[in-house]
Amino acid sequence: MTLKVIGSGFGRTGTLSLKAALEILGFGPCYHMEEVIKRPFHTKLWQQIGRGKAVPWEQIFHNFQATVDFPASVFYRELFDTYPNAKVVHTVRDPERWHKSTAETIYQAAANFPVWVPKIIPPLGWFIDLQERLIWQKIFNGRFLDHDYAIQVFNQHTAAVRQYIPPENLLVFEVKEGWEPLCAFLNVPVPDIPFPHVNDRETILRRFKLMQISFTWLPLVAVAGLLLFLLRNLRRKKD
Repeated sequence: MTLKVIGSGFGRTGTLSLKAALEILGFGPCYHMEEVIKRPFHTKLWQQIGRGKAVPWEQIFHNFQATVDFPASVFYRELFDTYPNAKVVHTVRDPERWHKSTAETIYQAAANFPVWVPKIIPPLGWFIDLQERLIWQKIFNGRFLDHDYAIQVFNQHTAAVRQYIPPENLLVFEVKEGWEPLCAFLNVPVPDIPFPHVNDRETILRRFKLMQISFTWLPLVAVAGLLLFLLRNLRRKKD
């Protein structure tokens, strides 16, 4: 299997909706940050890439026809050089709304875990390190919360994509445009179903709130379970 579609847009530009759309159109499976979360081995590969080590792209994408979202979109140039016949879909949205959404969601991901959690769950620690290296440091130089700087980076990224990717291989796309421009670009029929719209801000915030609650109560539940276990053993000894 080879990559046929490369998504070069930043996270929170409709990338999960694009993933769902591409899979409906027959360009699946489609890689996304969610696929990294499911595969701790891939997290380690991306960590190596973040440290400047060479990792063959086939190790990551050999089972995929498309990729969108972070962290792959950071390397759209390298991916296009490797797969020069691929189509590049660059998702965009209003920069102000993009920055607000990103600041309130994926930028806060690490903050939703107590500091002890990544230490006792190594894959989570790897994932947080991956985000820090490849997104917040590599792209934004640790200045994502500098509003004007982050939006400048966002706009410069789009300009760089337009300059690097040949026009016949590039579609600059807002998911609110729906099926027509995407299907015309990929030369496939328009499906007789609504364009998917997933991963909205409210859904992500609910997930983060659930994680916060879960990891806040986890130590208390563990201690209560341990105490119950000890009490039962003491009673058995007395009996």
